[in-house]
Amino acid sequence: MNVIPAIDLRGGRCVRLYQGDYARETVYSDDPVEVAARWIEAGASWLHVVDLDGAKQGEPVNSEVIGAIVASVDVPVQVGGGIRDMESIRQVLELGVSRAMLGTIAVQDPELVRRACAEFDSESVMVSVDARDGLVSVAGWTSDSQLPASQLVETMRDAGVETFQYTDISRDGTLTEPNYSAIIDMVKHTDGHLIAAGGISKLDHLIKLAELGASGAVVGTAIYTGNIDLAEAVEALSERGG
Repeated sequence: MNVIPAIDLRGGRCVRLYQGDYARETVYSDDPVEVAARWIEAGASWLHVVDLDGAKQGEPVNSEVIGAIVASVDVPVQVGGGIRDMESIRQVLELGVSRAMLGTIAVQDPELVRRACAEFDSESVMVSVDARDGLVSVAGWTSDSQLPASQLVETMRDAGVETFQYTDISRDGTLTEPNYSAIIDMVKHTDGHLIAAGGISKLDHLIKLAELGASGAVVGTAIYTGNIDLAEAVEALSERGG
């Protein structure tokens, strides 16, 4: 299982939000490129970058910073936040991003996701399933839909999507623990092509997620606070064969 560090961008800075609340922000660095270098040095084999401004505004905002991060590292990067049309997908991929992560548009326009999978190939497109109480949230987590997370996954698999990320918003940034029951359900619906996120705060959580069949886990607040030592986590998961 890949341990994937999160770099969340707002105003060009590296931040973390509590439960996705833009009013509850902690700034960890004014230099996201330096942060990326730190996580690569610790052994990260992927990076997870989210354009929080883009997610809220509905179009990419921090493209310059994202491009700088991608250019500075030699590992693949997945990027989400405000990617809601074909041109935005194309622009993000042209930055050198390996996977464009779609969220809101997957709910609003499933057919666009189908076209994207056909045009850019399914390896370059993933869907982020961000949920509160099992229902998908959109628009940078500022609006809740009535769509069950499992139903979105089924629709997106039919559209050609192979890789999914599941985030329990109520756990995100809280340093509590993952929503294991939801992740078990999501692993089943995605045939194991699932990256888990939200509430991961210690190494044991990562080990359990690997045992449950997740293919990856995004770690944010816990590696910034030191609750999880990224190098230790990467080594531990590698020793377990994933």
